[in-house]
Formats: sequence, structure tokens, C-alpha cells
Amino acid sequence: MRLIKQLTLAALFGAASLAASAAPNPLSVHVLDQQSGQPGAGIEVTLEQRKGTEWIQLASGVTNGQGRIPALYPEGKAMAAGDYRIVFRTGEHFARTEQASFFPRIPVEFTVDAPAQHYHIPLLLSPFGYSTYRGN
Repeated sequence: MRLIKQLTLAALFGAASLAASAAPNPLSVHVLDQQSGQPGAGIEVTLEQRKGTEWIQLASGVTNGQGRIPALYPEGKAMAAGDYRIVFRTGEHFARTEQASFFPRIPVEFTVDAPAQHYHIPLLLSPFGYSTYRGN
């Protein structure tokens, strides 16, 4: 009986440490094409961090079929406080859909002041305008 309790405790502690090591990625994005009402799939997105007067690329990805990149921050690294920029490369999206557009790239700058929180940056897109906000 004592061995069963020890094995049960070991399994619980193992599961807890595994869950702790699989912390969710601190940054996600979502693109929605407002004109079509469809997800902005296949849009290249880059993440940069300001270092002094320069922007250093940290990661890049392409939005999935739902217009999302659920984990844009480099895997295994803790997000630091500071200034960041996400660049949505929307020109290629509109070229694929044979639509004229005004914004070939949309840079969104934001400040991380609470690195332990999750940051979600949605982009509501149309050929001649866009909006964004901090989501959850």
C-alpha cells in the first residue's frame, strides 16, 4: 500500500512539473479580412524587439487556416519587458486575392510591461485600412 502511495505521488509530481515546463507561448496573433469576413490565412508575420535604435528579428511565422499564429514568441525563451514590433506582410495576401491595397506591410508596435502575461495582437484588415488592439 505504501508503494502505491509513493508511485501515485511520484506520478502527480511528474505531471505537475511537465505542465509547468509546457507554459503557453506569451504571444499570439490573429488576422481577419474584414471585407470578406474570412480569416487572413497565409500572411507572413515577423516579430522584432527594439535594441537601442535598431529592431532585431526574433521570430517569424505564417498565419494558419484560421488566420492565427498561436505561438509567435521564440519557443523556450521568456519574454522580457521592452518594446516590440509585429510586421504583418499584407501585400502578398491582397495580391493572392487579386485585390488592390494601400498597406503592403502593417507594423504594429507595442510595449511589454508585464512579461508574465499573455499578449494577443489581432489585426482586422481591409484593402485600404486596418485596426488592431490588445486582445486576450
